[in-house]
Amino acid sequence: MLFNSIEFLLFFVAILFFYYALPHKYRWVLLLGGSYFFYGYWKASYLLLIMSSTILDFFIGQQIFLSSSKSVKKLLLYLSLATNLSVLILFKYFDFFITNISVLLSQANINCELYPLELILPIGISFYTFQTLSYSIDIYNGKIKQPEKHLGKFALFVSFFPQLVAGPIERASHLLPQFHKKQHFDYEQIKKGLTLMLWGFFKKIVIADRLAIFVNEIYGTPTEYHGLTLVTATIFFAFQINCDFSGYSDIAIGAARTMGFDLMKNFRTPYFSASISEFWSRWHISLSTWFRDYVYIPLGGNRTVKWKWYYNLILTFLISGFWHGANWTFIIWGLLHGTLLVIQNFKFLLINSNNNFIKMIKIANTFTLVCIGWIYFRANSLSDANYIVGEVFDVMQYKINQLSLYIVPVSKSTVYSIDILLSILTIIVLVLTEYIFTKKIEFHQLSSKIKLPILVIVILSIFIFGSFEK
Repeated sequence: MLFNSIEFLLFFVAILFFYYALPHKYRWVLLLGGSYFFYGYWKASYLLLIMSSTILDFFIGQQIFLSSSKSVKKLLLYLSLATNLSVLILFKYFDFFITNISVLLSQANINCELYPLELILPIGISFYTFQTLSYSIDIYNGKIKQPEKHLGKFALFVSFFPQLVAGPIERASHLLPQFHKKQHFDYEQIKKGLTLMLWGFFKKIVIADRLAIFVNEIYGTPTEYHGLTLVTATIFFAFQINCDFSGYSDIAIGAARTMGFDLMKNFRTPYFSASISEFWSRWHISLSTWFRDYVYIPLGGNRTVKWKWYYNLILTFLISGFWHGANWTFIIWGLLHGTLLVIQNFKFLLINSNNNFIKMIKIANTFTLVCIGWIYFRANSLSDANYIVGEVFDVMQYKINQLSLYIVPVSKSTVYSIDILLSILTIIVLVLTEYIFTKKIEFHQLSSKIKLPILVIVILSIFIFGSFEK
């Protein structure tokens, strides 16, 4: 079930109503049943995967805690890691490995036919796998003093529907205790939650899905386009992916807030970052901190010699890139960001200044570097990505007629001038709104005379310009 669907709206309203109608002791049953329904609505048979992962890590967590033997604890942790990651690799990466092995064998003139499984990737498997793994690792490291004793509430922690599909990736120490706490009906909290959900829907349905029309057209056949057209598509994708991820996060955080639960903030105006390291402290925060705590720091972090530190950075981002997708383009994307972080640490390249103009230059430079990375993230293949990069840097080919009224040929009947104009307008709205957020001005702090018209405009925009189920 997708957030941007009528089915989800009906589902959410029903859950919220019965949640407050039921006594506290039965609410976890409603939320767990609702979460499994939410997940199984797409493909019911895949519920077995999330249930199996839940049961395994619930009992492994208890045994790690109870065991007095260091070697037994480590063996149990390895069992959790091996089992969960094996399932993830099978569904998400097996075909990638088989395809690349086949290519290598073919180049070596070895006849050996290997066939991909072509399994359908379970929705959210990357997120709930990381969430349940962090639970086992935290118990092993002593960060969780007492494992969860209630299987049902642990299952809810793994499958909680607001953040099941796209995060935030929550830590057990933050979310699990909230399922034991009695939540009271709080009108202000519900209002704040619904307002945040509304903003998330606006970003996803009005901005991201509108931008996707142009981006999909250009990136679908990039070799047909040049110069400014490819630059425009790349910038549009930068805002599309921002609004896709942050929009989903806002809906998730808002939905949880209406029921009294606090999920971590996942995005903090990332395109106002003045460096790549700052960008990663603002972008998909729950994921970047997960890789920091469970990959980068265990590798040694920065508490080692410089070459090993740089190695740790690049390896962490290579793994992060591969986590995002089973394609060489994602690996290159991760390698690029890891390399940029290493370069950023060369002190002779640092410009320390409080001058606003210098800061704007640094923000523009960071955004440009991030956009170059997005080319590899979005491109369908390495050859497509390399072509786009080549065209983007070939400024001599830039011609104003590449951005004519109908940027894509009219015969394709896909992208029209109204889509381009609305896309630009929504990006301006987003940037201005996020700029206001950087001033630490919250929506609920505004007067009712200002809030009401804004809410009406946002709601009307969703229904008039929004695109559901994309």
